[in-house]
Amino acid sequence: MFRRPCPGRLVLYYRLIFASKAVRMPKLHQIIERHWQSPNPFLSLLLKPLSKLFAKIAAKRRDNFVSGRLKSEKLPVPVVVVGNIHAGGTGKTPIVAALVSGLQEKGVKVGIISRGYGRKSKAVHVLNTASSAADAGDEPLLLFRQTGVPTAVGSSRAEAGRALLAAYPELELIVADDGLQHYALQRDMEIAVFPAADTGRTDLDLLPNGSLREPLSRLASVDAVVVSGGKADAAFRPSENMFASHIETGRIYRLNRPSEKLDLAGLGNQTVAAVAGIAKPERFFNTLQSMNIALKQTVALPDHADITAADLPNADVVIITEKDAVKFSDGHGLNHVWVLPVYAIIEPDLAAFVLNRLKNYFTLKELK
Repeated sequence: MFRRPCPGRLVLYYRLIFASKAVRMPKLHQIIERHWQSPNPFLSLLLKPLSKLFAKIAAKRRDNFVSGRLKSEKLPVPVVVVGNIHAGGTGKTPIVAALVSGLQEKGVKVGIISRGYGRKSKAVHVLNTASSAADAGDEPLLLFRQTGVPTAVGSSRAEAGRALLAAYPELELIVADDGLQHYALQRDMEIAVFPAADTGRTDLDLLPNGSLREPLSRLASVDAVVVSGGKADAAFRPSENMFASHIETGRIYRLNRPSEKLDLAGLGNQTVAAVAGIAKPERFFNTLQSMNIALKQTVALPDHADITAADLPNADVVIITEKDAVKFSDGHGLNHVWVLPVYAIIEPDLAAFVLNRLKNYFTLKELK
């Protein structure tokens, strides 16, 4: 008869395995994230019951909002939510930037609202040119600087939306960044981003046994699914409206002088290092290596880490992500730091799809 392992014994075994000074003991979040990518039967046995409980709680919460038992708020302009059912790392931020830019090109006055994960304040903040990552969070600040559209952050997306519309009453549409599970805000459209690497997997599970916030069946109720970072498995088609995105890189620029581009051919004998505080740092490092950049050192920091100059390795050239770059206010004294810009290309045209779905609203607006 199989006996369920005792958690206390698990901790003891774990300590014994990593007791040697020659072996560095992984952090808990690293162990869990590895388990999400390659499930460990031992951990699954412990975590599966918790995932079943999480599933019931998540389903009940959504049902309470959908049924009206819990109140939700509707803003006076259409809201398009771009989110995911994963706990981060899907490549959503470049897709939000691409969608917003596409809407701008079509003449739509669009704004962005977001939670602002990692910021120091809980108060609603409407971004301005002096806003920092501490004020807004790294991803909203990056979106604001990339797109130039009005942006607001707040733990209550509805409150952030009201503040944004009060500051910019001319806005016609709001894109909610990462708000798929924020049911307190009503939405006119839902777009889910799903990583291509997971489209063929059969071992995905909800938190904490897996990386999902909601079950795969949730994708059937969204308006569109964008597969990010590669080609989807042929059998993966949870929505009638499927889109694909891939990342293209721009020229690496100097942190404190963006007009100056890095001469890759001139790197010569210089030592090059890379630093990334994102959900999937290996993607960043692999991208640089695919550009024939020889990396002497790589530093992977936790997602949304408060990166400072002290975190940068000693190298002639240090390359960082744009998400990390916004955490350096002016780049003073960091002449050796360079930034790799990335852009999402979405096919077919996601902005056109959104406008077509919302055509009744814009038609009525024109008639008024």
